[in-house]
Amino acid sequence: MTSPPLSPSRRILLTGVASGAALAAVGTPVAAHASSRRTGGGALPPPDAGALRAAIDEWGDPRSSGAQLRVSGSAGRWYGTSGVSDPATGRPLGLNDKVRAGSITKAFVATVALQLADEGRLRLESPVRHCLPELLPESFGSITVAHLLDHTSGMPDHVGLPEMRTTGQILRHRFDRWTPRQIVATATRGPLKFAPGTRQEYRGINYVLAALVIEQVTGRPYGIEVRDRLLRPLRLGHTSFPSSSGYDRRIHGPHVHACLEAADGSLADVTEFDMSRSFADGEIISTTGDLHRFLSALFSGALLPERQLRRMFTLPPKHVTMLDGTPARYSTGLQTATVGGVTWWGKTGEQHGYASAMFATRDQQRRLVWSFSPTTPGADPSPMSERIVGAASGVPGR
Repeated sequence: MTSPPLSPSRRILLTGVASGAALAAVGTPVAAHASSRRTGGGALPPPDAGALRAAIDEWGDPRSSGAQLRVSGSAGRWYGTSGVSDPATGRPLGLNDKVRAGSITKAFVATVALQLADEGRLRLESPVRHCLPELLPESFGSITVAHLLDHTSGMPDHVGLPEMRTTGQILRHRFDRWTPRQIVATATRGPLKFAPGTRQEYRGINYVLAALVIEQVTGRPYGIEVRDRLLRPLRLGHTSFPSSSGYDRRIHGPHVHACLEAADGSLADVTEFDMSRSFADGEIISTTGDLHRFLSALFSGALLPERQLRRMFTLPPKHVTMLDGTPARYSTGLQTATVGGVTWWGKTGEQHGYASAMFATRDQQRRLVWSFSPTTPGADPSPMSERIVGAASGVPGR
C-alpha cells in the first residue's frame, strides 16, 4: 500500500496561477527581473489594509483558530494578527509566536547546498549515489543533486509510512521515531516514476536525500550547517531544527498551538510532536519575523552570489512539466505563482495544525510572510492563501 506524503499536504500555493555580515546587505535589492513586476510595468500600490485585514479575519475557509501576516517591501508595510494562539486558554495570537513552518525548511536546505556548491565542495550535477552509494539502488544512478533540489528526480512513492490523515491517526503516530535512512528505505522499493530531469513532482524525499548529501560532504549534521551559515549570521534566534537537538517534541517560548478537530467535535492539542519523520523536509520551527528576515536576506543577495541565486529563480526547461501536464512551478528551493499580474517567488509549508508561507516579488517591492492554524486535519490552505496573496496583489474581490 502506498503511504501519504511526509507532510500533511503537497498542494500548490494558489489555484488559478499562471503556471552580522549578511545583515548589512539586507534591504539592498539586487537587480530585478522584468517578470517580477506587475504585467505592463509600474509600481505596486501601498498595501490595502482593509483587504489584508479581511483576509486574515476569515477563519471559516478553512476553519482556523488564528492567523499572522507580515507585509513589507519598498511598496509599503502592514502587520496584523487575528484569533488566538491557544484555543484552550484564549491567549491572543502574537505576531512573533513560533510555529512549525513545514516545508519552508527546504528553502534553508537549498541555500546551504548552493553555498557549498559555490565553495566547490559540492557538485550539483554529481550523481547522488557518489555521495550515498549505500542508500540508492544502482538503477537510481542518474539522479543528481540538482534533480533533488528542483524535484525532478523521479523518486518512487513511499511504501510503509503510517497514514496520518485523521486526528486519531495523528495522535497515534505523532511520537513515532524515524531515522533518515529508514525514511529513504520507504521510497526506494519501486522503479523510478520517470527519467530524472524529464518531469517534475514535488516530493519531500528529495530534501531528505539532499540533507544527507550535505552531511556527507561537510561531516556535520545539516541542521548545524544551517545554524552556522544562516541562523547565526542573520540572528534568527527564534528559528530551530529539532533534528539538531535530539528531536525535542516541544516548542519553547511563546508559540501557536496546533489544535485539530477530533471525531467527537472537540479539539485535540497536537503541538508536541516528534519531527523525525520530517527530517530536512518539513521540521523547521520559526516565526514570521525570522522568516521575513531570511527572505529579505536571500532575495537581496546576502546569502548567495548571483550565479547561485539565479538557480532559485529558474524553473526547469519548458518541456519539463508536472505529472498532470501543467507547467513546472518549482525551482531550486522555491516555488512561483503569478496572481493579478504579479509574480511571486517563495515557499509554502504545512505541518499538522499549521500552514505557513513566505513570498516576495523578485525586486522586493512586496514581501509576504504568513501563518495560520487550520483545525481540520488535511485542510486545504489554498482559500486563505488566495485571500492573502490576492489582497497583496491588488486583485479585486479577494
